[in-house]
Amino acid sequence: MIRDKLYLVPFHLSDEDVLNTLDRDLARRFPLLTRVLRRLIDVENAFDAHRNQYHSTELLATLIDTPPRDAARILGITSVDLYIPVLTFVFGEAQLDGIGALISTARLHNQFYGLPSDPAKYHERITKEAVHELGHTYGLTHCRYPWCVMNQATYIDDVDERSADFCEQCAQTISGYRFNR
Repeated sequence: MIRDKLYLVPFHLSDEDVLNTLDRDLARRFPLLTRVLRRLIDVENAFDAHRNQYHSTELLATLIDTPPRDAARILGITSVDLYIPVLTFVFGEAQLDGIGALISTARLHNQFYGLPSDPAKYHERITKEAVHELGHTYGLTHCRYPWCVMNQATYIDDVDERSADFCEQCAQTISGYRFNR
C-alpha cells in the first residue's frame, strides 16, 4: 500500500475554516494528498484541571493510535490550549521522524493577546505551525536560520517573525524523504 496521504484531523476545533487554509498551504509544501479525517478524540484524559490545559503528548498518542493504512502523516488541529510538563504552553507537538503532529489554534489568534482580530495573520500563523510540526515528522530539528519555518518559536512574536517556508537545507531534507520505508 502506498502511503501518500496527509490526514487533517480536526477535533475540538472552533474554526473549521482553517482546514481550507491548511489543505491549500500544505499541498504547496509537502508531496502528499491532503484529506480531512473526522475522528472522535477524547480530550478529557489529557486535561489538567490545575493548569486548565491539555497535555499535548497524550493527545498526540491518541491521534496516531490507529492511523489509516495510506497515511504518510496525520496532523491534528484543535482549539484546546496545549502544554507539556516542562513548558507553560506549546503551539504544537510532533513525533520526530514519525507519522504524527498536532497543533493548537488557542494562542494563534490576536484576541488571545487582547488585540483586534486579524484573520489573515491568524491563518498565516496556523500554516506556519502546521508546516513546522510536520517538518519534525520528516526528522527536521529546530533550524538556526531565524526566517526558516523550522526555527524555534517560544512566543507568538517568534511565529510572526519566521517564514512559512523551509530554508534551502531543510527543503532538501523534505524533498529527499522516502515515505515507504
